[in-house]
Amino acid sequence: MAIHKLFIDDFEEADYQLIAIHTPLENYRVAYFINQNLPVLLHRNKKDILIGSEKQKTGFPNFIFEDNKKEIFWTLIENKKEVSLPQKSKIINLFNEEQEFSNMVYFLPEFKTVDFFLKIEGDEDQIILNNIVIKLNTIDLITTVYAVDKSRIKSKNNLIF
Repeated sequence: MAIHKLFIDDFEEADYQLIAIHTPLENYRVAYFINQNLPVLLHRNKKDILIGSEKQKTGFPNFIFEDNKKEIFWTLIENKKEVSLPQKSKIINLFNEEQEFSNMVYFLPEFKTVDFFLKIEGDEDQIILNNIVIKLNTIDLITTVYAVDKSRIKSKNNLIF
C-alpha cells in the first residue's frame, strides 16, 4: 500500500496580497477611510478570526468585502488585541481578590509594530498593489502603508480562515 504525504509547502501558493497598515485609528474608522479611498465596501464580519491554542483562543475583529464581479475578496484584520486574564493572587491580602493581568496578542507575531493587515485574495493580474498602497497612503491619519513580502511571514497558518 502506497503512502501519500502532503507538505504544507504544497498549499503555500495562495493567491493573496498582504498590505501592512500603521495607524492609531480604531478598526471601524480604518474600514471607513478605506471604503472612501478604494472601490470597496468593507463591513464588520460577525465572526472574529480565532487564533491561539485550544486552552486560550483570541478573536480578532475583521471587516470583509467580496467583489463578485472581479472575484476578489478583501479582509481588514486587526493585528493587536489586548487580552485580560484574571488570576488569583498567591499573596494573601486583606481583600483576597483576583487581579487582572493584560497581555498583548498578535495576529502575525513577527509584525508586532503593524496595527492592521489588508488581505486581498484573488487573481494577481486584477490586483494592482502599488495603486492600492498609494491610495491608502493619502489617508491623513494613516502613518505608513506597505506591501508585505510573503516570504517574511512565519505564521502563515493564521492567514487561512
